[in-house]
Amino acid sequence: MTLTPEVAEQLPLAGMAFQVLLVLAAGTNHGYGIAKEVEDRTRGRTRVGTGSLYLSMAKLADQGLIEQCQPPAGRTDRRRRYYELTDFGREVAIAEASRLAELEQVAGERNLLRPGALGAMEA
Repeated sequence: MTLTPEVAEQLPLAGMAFQVLLVLAAGTNHGYGIAKEVEDRTRGRTRVGTGSLYLSMAKLADQGLIEQCQPPAGRTDRRRRYYELTDFGREVAIAEASRLAELEQVAGERNLLRPGALGAMEA
């Protein structure tokens, strides 16, 4: 995968930053929704502290990877701020996912992954 210099300089992403991008890749969400999805998806293995989440989100916004947006139709809670991926953020998320997939392949080739280990983590 050939990366533009702008995308390449964003990598590697911090773990929380990538978690935020993963959630927003599925669509618009707010901070609490992002935290809840990360904790649910990881079955509690990743705890999301409010401070680290919002610090990460502020940095992602400063980098142009996410942006604040209007709430989805039917969502009227004005206290919540909603966010979405920018096109640049999607490019960076794709690049990071590809980078991690390459590392997973090498780890498998070097017998660092048990057969089915990744699937077992998700089950």
